Amino acid sequence: MTPNQPLAERLRPKDLSNYLGQKHLVGEKAVLRKMIESGNISSFILWGPPGVGKTTLAKIIANQLNRPFYTLSAVNSGVKDVREVIAKAESQRFFSSPNPILFIDEIHRFSKSQQDSLLGAVENGTVTLIGATTENPSFEVISPLLSRCQVYVLKAQEKEELEHLIDHAIENDSYLKERNISVKEKDALLKFSGGDARKLLNILELVINSQTSDEIIITNELVTKELQENPSMYDKDGEQHYDIASAMIKSIRGSDPDAAVYWLARMLEGGEDPKFIARRLVISSSEDIGLANPNALLLANACFQAVNLVGMPESRIILSETAIYLATSPKSNASYLAIGKAQALVRETGNLSVPLHLRNAPTKLMKNLDYGKNYKYSHDYPGNFVEQDYLPKEIKNQRLYIPQQNAQEAKIWERLKNWWKNRF
Repeated sequence: MTPNQPLAERLRPKDLSNYLGQKHLVGEKAVLRKMIESGNISSFILWGPPGVGKTTLAKIIANQLNRPFYTLSAVNSGVKDVREVIAKAESQRFFSSPNPILFIDEIHRFSKSQQDSLLGAVENGTVTLIGATTENPSFEVISPLLSRCQVYVLKAQEKEELEHLIDHAIENDSYLKERNISVKEKDALLKFSGGDARKLLNILELVINSQTSDEIIITNELVTKELQENPSMYDKDGEQHYDIASAMIKSIRGSDPDAAVYWLARMLEGGEDPKFIARRLVISSSEDIGLANPNALLLANACFQAVNLVGMPESRIILSETAIYLATSPKSNASYLAIGKAQALVRETGNLSVPLHLRNAPTKLMKNLDYGKNYKYSHDYPGNFVEQDYLPKEIKNQRLYIPQQNAQEAKIWERLKNWWKNRF
């Protein structure tokens, strides 16, 4: 280890005994722990926020199982690189030798053709694939590859774990322990790290290296001052990935187009994947605008498709148009609240029976059991509406969707009251 290496790299654990957190995966009798102890591992994908130990865990597994370890980054590797690694793995295989491990960081950034090039090697056991991603794999990993991999979810580090990491760094790092460092307050370190262990160590190192006195006392005021004077660039690899995206979405929710497009620019200038941004805009269009302006979802979805079709740098214009449109749209989270209430009701009441009149009756037996009996076909009635019960009788008076105060939902409210009379 040299002082030129980042603190996070110097402290990277080499075995599970020093690995931080993720007890649900690597704790006593946990699934990955048992897999490692058995010596037989299958291909899997590690999904979680930045700085929670995805890369470290992959290296620990390879080290403990004494497997050859190949690594590729989706940012700078193409199909040619994938094929070269697979060919190298094949040339080094022997009858009794275990499969090499191929670790792919940011596997969600691999194109379809890159992922296709992995399929054969994963399926026939030429390599054991370990992928790492901060994105939901079901959106970005092709189905054939996903079906061959188990997905394990890693969680952000707990406060106690991060506090332990601070103490561990100061007491055990070969360079920090030579300095007179005391930590009086940890709140600011934890706040700015956002549960990201790597970011926490980077901040700690920045604060310490900025001090010239013999005695260094770390306080919340000192940490805040140093971060303000040393603003870090947006890190497309995860340092501020979620913070900046959150700021953009909250600016849209708060109807501030200037702030929305500013945070959008921060992401673009940092090299963020435009598809990641477009997906967040699609989510915002339903969660924060919804039925107050149903066209918002249509525009956001068109934005996502256009970004995939056009690419950068032109996509920045499409993203800007969409972000500004969403920010200046009327807002409603009625749909978001409704599905939350509905899911809570389902969990509370269990599997209530579907009313008989709403059931299909494709067989004579079902008809004899009164399936579909007394069902009223709405189109047979004036205005294509007839009042009848659609919920199970146990919850028939429940209200889940509550229209909010905006022009579009005011029309919906009037229509519902006209149809349902006393219910709305």
